[in-house]
Amino acid sequence: MRRLIARYAALVSQFLRFGVVGVAGFLVDAGTLTLMMAAGLGPYGGRVLSYLAAASTTFALNRAWTFRSVPAGARLSRQWGLFLALNLVGFAVNYGTYAALLATVPLVAAHPVLGVAAGSVAGMFSNFALSRRYVFRAA
Repeated sequence: MRRLIARYAALVSQFLRFGVVGVAGFLVDAGTLTLMMAAGLGPYGGRVLSYLAAASTTFALNRAWTFRSVPAGARLSRQWGLFLALNLVGFAVNYGTYAALLATVPLVAAHPVLGVAAGSVAGMFSNFALSRRYVFRAA
């Protein structure tokens, strides 16, 4: 029973760290989107670039902190590529939520960062599960 409790506590702790890293990713995402829109890219094209910046940031932070107890199972470049590829599922949920809200909710259309926040929450659960299961695991 103690082992089960310890495992559960470790999982919850890992998920909470993943969430903190997600907040950092959100800040990078929202900040980059704001900069890209100011540069004239618009809310859709700017979002693609902001997502890539945020995904790279969260990969680095998750590797260094959230999943630090897991021995590196792959080369850094391969692991980063796998992280991006698998997180396309989360990206589809994230971007789909963002685009749907942007197109249908006037408040989000006026403030696209709200859509970024909603998309981030929507994609977080699949990203955690996929990252934990396939990217940050022992070889």
